[in-house]
Amino acid sequence: MRDEGPVQRTALGATCAIFDGEGRVLLVHHTYGLLNWELPGGGAEPGEAPDETARRELLEETGLRAELDRLTGVYLEPHHDFGPMLHFVFRCRWNERLDPVAASPEVSDVRYWPLDDLPTPISDFTERRIQDAILDGPVRVGRVNSRQWRG
Repeated sequence: MRDEGPVQRTALGATCAIFDGEGRVLLVHHTYGLLNWELPGGGAEPGEAPDETARRELLEETGLRAELDRLTGVYLEPHHDFGPMLHFVFRCRWNERLDPVAASPEVSDVRYWPLDDLPTPISDFTERRIQDAILDGPVRVGRVNSRQWRG
């Protein structure tokens, strides 16, 4: 049987969730768009697997090479600016040698933040991915219909 009609393409993106020894989360401050704080990550290059994207984006934005511990979330955002986007979140292992720097023109600041005092502006989707990455258990799977901004 043949499929009828056009095939919809879905872009891929991946981020890293890194929590330091004090339980703070690593965030980057963007120099574009809403100048928001975000988990380090970005869009996949053609043919790139999500784990490769997460590692590459982490290195490009923070100068860090970290070991991916586990996949913590997969989220479909059907109305992303670039078209439908499938987001992957990987929790990374932290060690005292993970000293980040703003390593990209797209990033003005990189630092660890307490979970109860996250910077703004930040989206509810970023906060959701952080909370899901903290939890043990199965990979969280969900949908992002829109983003709400705090700050």
